Order: sequence, then structure tokens, then C-alpha cells
Amino acid sequence: MPRLAIERWAKDSDAAPDAAVVLTVEGTHGPIIHAVTAAAAERGARPGARLTDARALDPLLVAAAADPESDTALLKRLARWAGRWSPLVETDPPDALRLDVSGVAHLFGGERGLIADIEARFAAAGLTARLAIAPTAGAAWALSHYGVGEAIICGKDTGSKLAPLTVAALRLPSEATRTLERLGLKTIGALAGIERRALARRFRNADNPVDALDRALGRKAEPLTAIAAALPPRAALRLEEPATHPEAASQALERLMPALVRQLQQRHLGARRLSLTGYRVDGGTAVASVATAIPSREPRHLRRLLAEAMKRGGGALDPQFGFDAFALTADWCETLGAGQDSLVEEASGEHDIARLVDRLTVKLGPCAVQRPQARESHLPERASGWAAAVSSLGRAKRRGDPERVDCFPWIESGVAMTSRPQRLLDRPEAIDVIYATPEGMPRRFVWRRAVHDIARVEGPERIAPEWWRQPGSARLRDYYRVEDTAGRRYWIYRDGLVGDGRGGLPGWFIHGLFG
Repeated sequence: MPRLAIERWAKDSDAAPDAAVVLTVEGTHGPIIHAVTAAAAERGARPGARLTDARALDPLLVAAAADPESDTALLKRLARWAGRWSPLVETDPPDALRLDVSGVAHLFGGERGLIADIEARFAAAGLTARLAIAPTAGAAWALSHYGVGEAIICGKDTGSKLAPLTVAALRLPSEATRTLERLGLKTIGALAGIERRALARRFRNADNPVDALDRALGRKAEPLTAIAAALPPRAALRLEEPATHPEAASQALERLMPALVRQLQQRHLGARRLSLTGYRVDGGTAVASVATAIPSREPRHLRRLLAEAMKRGGGALDPQFGFDAFALTADWCETLGAGQDSLVEEASGEHDIARLVDRLTVKLGPCAVQRPQARESHLPERASGWAAAVSSLGRAKRRGDPERVDCFPWIESGVAMTSRPQRLLDRPEAIDVIYATPEGMPRRFVWRRAVHDIARVEGPERIAPEWWRQPGSARLRDYYRVEDTAGRRYWIYRDGLVGDGRGGLPGWFIHGLFG
């Protein structure tokens, strides 16, 4: 990922896409350029150059401090995400990942299909990626960083594909690379033609190009070391004798909950889904699970939810022949730091609402407790709907914070959009409208046998039909915000235009009420 640092910075900044910006790190003799935008590269800025030299070419160059720690953290997250393509993923700082895809490519339609899928998913994430598949990790690294053209090679072609590449593709120390170039050995092909003992005498073991060449060609092993998997927080309890009492699970929960909460506190996490698993002596298991609306590590609240789930589940934790072990696992966690609701004012009540939603969901079921949810549509009747209050909350995330979940957007602000009514009718109702001209403002309308004289009118707001969902005969709408002489405010619209060729005269409907 040659542009990882600058692309991560661009996502978190408000700079214009065409800004000439360079990211710098501190060097021995001043700032050194770490990454550049496309506009800065066009003006002569290059990674590794001194900032003063780049500004000599372009005095208007904007410099910002690089953040290598955040880049490394992003690289680790990408490595965990890349587990979809390989069970063995290794980070190669500062900007690369190595995947062992032996026996995996057929799941994606072959090696070309695998590369196409990886490129498409990285592009969707806004990251530039250069990929290569080779028999060895060294050859794949060389091709992805210095190769041109074909990104897939087989074993017999490894040497010929690597031959035209520069010796820097062998990942040697910079001093060893400069020495080889001074000797005239500028490509891997030229290096491969030199007698091995002569090279071994000239370089130290750490800088030996013979070893690097052997690793790239597969003559010497170069195993991958996968990143350690982050296991979910878990507390276990083993019993000396099988427990057959119906309250065994509740008693085990009392003992396991403090241990699990301590793990959550140490890792600064909050649980979104908990599972209590009982292991029976006959090899079977019994599980009771609950989900929470927001991350939580309050032992009393979590214990109460699981207790209610066990009661509601009936025989879900039936010991049968007896339990000999229990495990309490936080299957789904999110970052949860220390905080307080308020400093001088009253708390917002968000946590109280979340706890109430959790209890109601456990008692009534996830389908019975719902919340409003925005949908991708500009038509008012399709722009919102209902979703389960707990199970779908993890999908709504705030920009710039991938771990924060916007759980209760409907209580965070009391400001409503003035252009939309607070109440929409389930279905727009037809009304009779009197107007001066067919395309003019409405003057009077009749709704439910009552006549309303319009005192004020604002509009129109034109909304086009969704041509990809609706038939070609669908008509556009002109919405008006009107107020009658009694002070009542309505949201009405005209369906269609005169002479639009999609039906007769336009129809009028009332869609919502203000106040």
C-alpha cells in the first residue's frame, strides 16, 4: 500500500483533494518527507527528501506532521480484516501485508480472481494497493514494490521475473544496496551471475545478498509469522463434580461476571453481546445470550440481562445429566473508555434509555422493540423505517471513529428540520385544491370535508421520482408548506405537471402535519 500514510491522513483531515501537502518526520538535519499527495508529487516533492529542498522547488508546499503510530495501528487492523483471504496474515511495516494463500485461490475463482477481489475491496475502502502472488514471500514483496506488468508468477518463472528488478527489491540494508550498485551489480539478474563465495566474503551475514537471493528464489525458507489473534474476553469455571441443580447456571454467573468485567476494564472494552455457555457431562452444551444497545461493562446490568434471558429461555440452560464447566464470553465488544455523563448539567439520560431498551428486548424479544432508522431514499415515505433496537445498532458509525456507535441518534438533538413536518401520514390523502393557475400557488384546499383557506404558502420543493425503483409513468412532486387562516400548518404536494405526458391533470395530496 504505497500511499497508506497519506490516504489515512486525508480521511481524517479537511484538506482539499488537490492540495499540495507533504507529511514529515524529524530527521538528523531537519524534517524529512514521509509521504506526499499527488499534487505535491507533481511539484517535485518525493518521500525521503528534505523538506527544505522540496520547498526550494515549491515555496507554497504545505507540511503536516506524520503519525507513524496511527499508520501502524491501521496496518494491524487491515491485517485482521485481510483474514477473509488467508488464515495466515503477517504485517510488513510500514505499509505492506503478506498473506499465505496456499490452497486458497480456488475459493475466489483462481489467483486472478483472488487479486481482483482484493483490489476491489481495498479500492472500496479508499486505499491504493499493489498486489503480487509468487511462490516465496521475498519474490512477492519484490514484485509488488518494484515489478511492472504481470503480478502472478509460478515457481519456474521466479528467477526470470526477478532478474530485471533492481537489487533494492531484495530488501537489503541501504548500505549494502549502495555497495552493490557501486560494483555495477544494479539488477538481480546481474547479482545472480556472480560467484557466490566472492559475494559471501565481501558482505557480512546480515547484509549478505546471497542469503537474500536464496530467500527470494525459495532456496532458503522464509516462514511467515501471523499476527496474534485478539481473543474475546472470556471467564471460565470448572466444577469438581457435575452440577444438576436448576440454579447452577445462575450461581456460576455470579462467580464469572466479576472476572469478565475485570478483563473488559483492562482492555478498555464494553460488551455488546454476552453468552453464558454450560458444558454438560455428556458432551453437549447449553447457551444463553443477550445483546446490549450500547457498550457496557456494568456487572449488575449485564447480570440482570442474562438472568432474564435464562428465565425467558425456559430450558435453554437445563443441566440434564449435569454441568461440569461454565464459560462467560463477550462475543462482541467495542471500545469503551472512562467518561462521565455531565459536568454541571443533568445527564442526558442516554445510558438509562439504553438499559431500558436492553431489558425490554430481553423480555419481549428483539422484534418487539424497534427504533427509527434512516434509509437510502429521497422520497419522504421511504426515507425512514423501523429496525430492531439492539441487533442493528452496530451498523451506524460516526465519521472518523470506527469503534464508536451512534446508538440513539433520535435523542441527541432536539432540533428538527424545518422543511419537513414532524408527523407524516401513513399514506398521502387526496385533497381538492383551488389555485389561480395550474402551475401556481394553492389558495384553498378541502380535506376530510373541511375547507381550509391558505393564509401563507412556501414552496415549491420539487422531488423527482426514483426512476430505478418506480415505473416510467411515475410523476414528480412539488411540495408546499401552507398555513391556513386558523394557524394550522400542512405539507401538501402536487403530483405531476400539466402536459408532462404521464397522465391527466395533476393531483393534489396532503402528506404531513406541522406542530
